[in-house]
Amino acid sequence: MTMTSEGQTRSIHTDAETEQYNETLKLLSEGSVHKHFDPYVDIDWDSPEFEVFENDRRWILPTKTDPMGAHAWYQALPEEKQIAIGMWRQANIAKVGLQFENILIRGMMQYVFSLPNGDPEARYCTHECVEECNHTLMFQEMVNRVGADSPGMSRPMKMIAPFLPLFASLTPELFFVGVLAGEEPIDHIQKGVLRSGEDIHPIMQGVMAIHVAEEARHISFAHQLLRRRIPKMSTVGRFFLSLMFPIVMRVLADAIVVPPKQFWQTFDIPKSVKKELFWDSKDAQHTLQDYFGDVRMLAADTGMMNRAAKLVWKICGIDGKASRFRSEPDRSSSQFAA
Repeated sequence: MTMTSEGQTRSIHTDAETEQYNETLKLLSEGSVHKHFDPYVDIDWDSPEFEVFENDRRWILPTKTDPMGAHAWYQALPEEKQIAIGMWRQANIAKVGLQFENILIRGMMQYVFSLPNGDPEARYCTHECVEECNHTLMFQEMVNRVGADSPGMSRPMKMIAPFLPLFASLTPELFFVGVLAGEEPIDHIQKGVLRSGEDIHPIMQGVMAIHVAEEARHISFAHQLLRRRIPKMSTVGRFFLSLMFPIVMRVLADAIVVPPKQFWQTFDIPKSVKKELFWDSKDAQHTLQDYFGDVRMLAADTGMMNRAAKLVWKICGIDGKASRFRSEPDRSSSQFAA
């Protein structure tokens, strides 16, 4: 063991640790072989129960897991408008999901391109890209059937999207922090919806169930990769990453969770409502912080929680307790936290 400048221990990887890491990758790869989904086999899109029709109350945003669904302004709207907003919002979440997966796929393939022959990371990353391609098909099919012409990410995010995959080669650690910044909030939200037991449209139920099942492997891989790579970085590199860690989390969380400008304009939603939902109210702040309990645990375990980094986490509004284990429930959650 060696000591970092922050006084925390940093492991030097032994042959045994490398063997264990490779075994984990093998298990993840075998999981992808033996337990995978095809959106056009495992979802019966043409089933009568999947039909999308007007005035279906199942598109009204849930009160337990969607902050807008619980907001007084939304609840005071006529049911017809609640449904229209719900359909647009859920379609846009799916569109953002597929756009993020698209960036992830390009970055992962960029990362794989230079890996040596026989590297187990190459096999697993390729398996993951296959699954993410299926997810993009699944999300787009949902958007098409809902019929809301939602744009997905904001215009600024779309402008920088072509450059983000390059980080997979230039700074893989920062790229995979970005992977978690996108995957963790989506996974957190979808698990909350599925656990809530609220009445949602079967299309959403089917899409979320598949996505959550496979995303568990993807998130696990990103955690394992960062735990392995971060200790190998230079002291300066680790310090820079520790500062960028919360910034990337917050920027991508906003890009994924906050609806684009078109949403607010289309439905004439007051600015005061937007501010309360993202992220001025106490409940909204708690929800934002709750997305990142697992990555705060990862940051702490890899020596990324030095004094300067803790300050940045606080400035970004995503500080708080680290999870004790992956997917630990938030026992102090508000009605919006999953």
